Amino acid sequence: MVVVAILAAGRGTRMKSDLPKVLHSLGGRSIVERVIASVEPLSPSRRIVIVGYQAEEVKTALQSSSLEFVEQTVQLGTGHAIQQLLPHLEGYGGDLLVLNGDVPLLRTQTLEKLLQTHQTYQNAATILTSHLPNPKGYGRVFCNGDNIVQQIIEDKDCSPAQKQNHRINAGIYCFRWENLAQVLPHLQANNAQKEYYLTDAVTQVGRVMAVDVEDEQEILGINDRLQLATAYEILQARVKEKWMMAGVTLIDPQSITIDDTVELQPDVIIEPQTHLRGNTFIHSGSRIGPGSLIENSHLGANVTALYSVVSDSTIQTGTRIGPYAHLRGHAQVGANCRIGNFVELKNTQLGDRTNAAHLSYLGDATVGTQVNIGAGTITANYDGVKKHPTKIGDRTSTGANTVLVAPVTLGDDVYVAAGSTITDDVPNDCLVIARERQVIKSGWRKNRE
Repeated sequence: MVVVAILAAGRGTRMKSDLPKVLHSLGGRSIVERVIASVEPLSPSRRIVIVGYQAEEVKTALQSSSLEFVEQTVQLGTGHAIQQLLPHLEGYGGDLLVLNGDVPLLRTQTLEKLLQTHQTYQNAATILTSHLPNPKGYGRVFCNGDNIVQQIIEDKDCSPAQKQNHRINAGIYCFRWENLAQVLPHLQANNAQKEYYLTDAVTQVGRVMAVDVEDEQEILGINDRLQLATAYEILQARVKEKWMMAGVTLIDPQSITIDDTVELQPDVIIEPQTHLRGNTFIHSGSRIGPGSLIENSHLGANVTALYSVVSDSTIQTGTRIGPYAHLRGHAQVGANCRIGNFVELKNTQLGDRTNAAHLSYLGDATVGTQVNIGAGTITANYDGVKKHPTKIGDRTSTGANTVLVAPVTLGDDVYVAAGSTITDDVPNDCLVIARERQVIKSGWRKNRE
């Protein structure tokens, strides 16, 4: 049985922000959300987030029935934070996994290894450690040949010989709670910061073992914007390697960004300067970019999207998007359509084999199959107070510079003459002309004299 405690009470002053550090975004999710996600596969019996600075904002951002929140009203160190758990874990006899809310790159496999070692050897505590090439500033961990921890010494207190030890404390712990609960009330703040350190408890609980993390990048903590950017680079390298090994082509990977919430199928091609965000799914054979942004959208097989923005939308197989198209607000585009240059769709559904080739806006519209939207066609969907729908039937065509004043319905097989402004419904199989008759007045210049 494992309870997870995540330390998320600090402000993070070096971020130079009013936003709590743990809520800053990293690749589409907040820093602390990434920490929470890393423990979900462990199936802990409880997940407790220790909050402090702007506690209500953190709680609101992490709304979940499966999370518990414990408040540390005054931040007096990591030991003090864990002391706040004493009344909440009274009578608990399992293990406590302690994570930092600002260390978002830990892999689940690393935590599984830490837990397995802790439980296999029945340790009182097991700590995550790493061998750093440059350990300056980190507390050193000294172990015997069996990885049993003998000492933890802060960097400033190490002798020159001790500083040659490059094994550092990563600040990730697994405790047998019964042992830790006996020690926590007796921690002392005998340091310049007058804080209670959890490391002081480590050497008092009993047998402690160290587990080395294989990839030192996993334990990167985020304290400022520079480290946030570094973490993003690491995350992107992981994501891109994963997809390239899975059969996705990334042309110029350095110019591409992909959230780790995105799903791609083999034989997708991502062109330079393309960015994939949120809950996006792209099927095989699609070619995205160059210069496209796809966010929270589902793209079918063999879709192309050139220099375009697609958000919160669904695109079916074989459809061509762009250049310079904008699909948003839950647009739904059928198969084998063309959404051309400078076309915007908002909350609009298009049937299969429908084309809007250029210079058009379709908002709050339902469009049938095999429809042709002429250049400059606009749905006037807003009356200044409310949005209104437009319906266009199958095989209907609109001429250039058509304005459809919603609410309005065009039936099947309707032809709209160029330059028309349609304000009334049109039945099936009609030609509709709604414009002033052209008038030519000869000798106009002479008559004005």
